[in-house]
Amino acid sequence: FDLNSTNKDGAEWTLYIIGVVEEIKKLGKTLKGFDCIMVSDLPVGAGISSSAALECGLAYGLNELFDLNLENLDIVKLSQKAEHNYVGTQCGIMDQFASVMSKGGHVIKLDCQSLDYELLPFHIEPYKLLLLNTNVSHNLASSEYNVRRKECEHGIAVLQQRFENIASLRDVSSDQLEQCKHELDPIIYKRCAYILQENERVQQAAKALKDNDLVTFGELMYASHEGLEHNYEVSCKELDFLTEFSRTNEKILGCRMMGGGFGGCTINLIHEDAIDDYIKKVSKAYVEKFDIELTAFTTVPANGTNLAESNL
Repeated sequence: FDLNSTNKDGAEWTLYIIGVVEEIKKLGKTLKGFDCIMVSDLPVGAGISSSAALECGLAYGLNELFDLNLENLDIVKLSQKAEHNYVGTQCGIMDQFASVMSKGGHVIKLDCQSLDYELLPFHIEPYKLLLLNTNVSHNLASSEYNVRRKECEHGIAVLQQRFENIASLRDVSSDQLEQCKHELDPIIYKRCAYILQENERVQQAAKALKDNDLVTFGELMYASHEGLEHNYEVSCKELDFLTEFSRTNEKILGCRMMGGGFGGCTINLIHEDAIDDYIKKVSKAYVEKFDIELTAFTTVPANGTNLAESNL
């Protein structure tokens, strides 16, 4: 594509490339022509942040190639803006932040307002993280994400009429939300309630990890999925089936959907000795229910965006 023009008529994935280039140019940085080969083993639409990986990987590479002197946090922010302004998804900053700032063997507790963060050691042995890809995409994740954001903003506007110093749902207490319940549309109330409850679950999950309490951590995973299914309503029958099926296996401590919803993966906290047998059982049940093959893979927290030697 031409660096000097913005053409949004190409394939959807090209908008991520154009967006990153344009956001870099807005920072007053100079780019020249470049050759770029994209190689990925991330399944698209699986809710594992492949778009953030594309944005941040490109921005990181261009920063190195052209000595742009961008800090890691600059790359995070411009990648988020690329998705807002060129792809059209009004996403938060978590995916891009994790893509760049992650550290092997740790998870990130991120304050999405201040961008303060804490790296928490993720010691879960003998358990592992098993991802099960539903291999379905209901093509609602991006559009419905924007709808959910508007619904929450509407809730904030109502709450601001009653209470001072409220800029986001982060500033709202459960008592305040309950006081405004009858002034809120029931759907708006459910959306806001989910956000408040999920924020509290994040705090509890961080404490559980620090205490090496994987049982509580797993219970919070299940509670999170229930909120996503019933209050935020971004799940789907395939994800719900896999989550419920996991409850039948005592070797699984927790399970929930991940990503934007309406398809993609569940993430399971499962004992390493049970993985192979469980994959066989759940795959058989899933095929019988939906006539769709599951894809399964294990994962670990790894370092964020970095330079690697290539044999290409």
